[in-house]
Amino acid sequence: MPQLEASLELDFHSETYKDAYSRINAIVIEGEQEAYENYLKLAELLPDNQDELVRLSKMESRHKKGFQACGRNLEVTPDMDFAKAFFADLHRNFQEAAAQGKVVTCLLIQSLIIECFAIAAYNIYIPVADDFARKVTEGVVKDEYSHLNFGEEWLKANFEASKAELEEANRQNLPLVWRMLNQVEQDAKTLAMEKDALVEDFMIQYGEALDNIGFTTREIMRMSAYGLATI
Repeated sequence: MPQLEASLELDFHSETYKDAYSRINAIVIEGEQEAYENYLKLAELLPDNQDELVRLSKMESRHKKGFQACGRNLEVTPDMDFAKAFFADLHRNFQEAAAQGKVVTCLLIQSLIIECFAIAAYNIYIPVADDFARKVTEGVVKDEYSHLNFGEEWLKANFEASKAELEEANRQNLPLVWRMLNQVEQDAKTLAMEKDALVEDFMIQYGEALDNIGFTTREIMRMSAYGLATI
């Protein structure tokens, strides 16, 4: 396993590592903050699921605190301005969809795209993380699977009514993921996280989610192809 071998050679306290970590750590902190806010908004849009969505939002807030502790452990100040810009397009798309009452689009952005992005990143990071961050991230990734499951189950139960909007939301938002991965490719590599592994894990998680919701293999391949040309 090249990543595992790389973790043995990493100097977690070098300036090069800490510089890259300041951006990667900020991204996961901001990602958890986005998720916290998004689930609270979804709780307003889906009052029948309010208690569950508020519970999920509180979990995301705890995750954020865990990742803030990871930064402090390495004496790194997260570059939050970078992270806010990193999520700006997904943030805007979610807010616009919420304002229009497009629950399906909001669920695709938060419960599928952001959750799958997080799961992929955490899965690839865990083998190469420092000991403190590994323990935190292992706990977080278990929770993220349950968050992904909420979106899957709701969309599966409302599949026929949601299908067209899901396809449109996928077309608008999936290309943003590839652009985001390109943006952090070098920093991720400094942390021994290879972009190809991130892409592969994301595609597996996202494809499985679409399959569970009700899309056919052909439809999943077509939907997954959006933005791939930009990699």
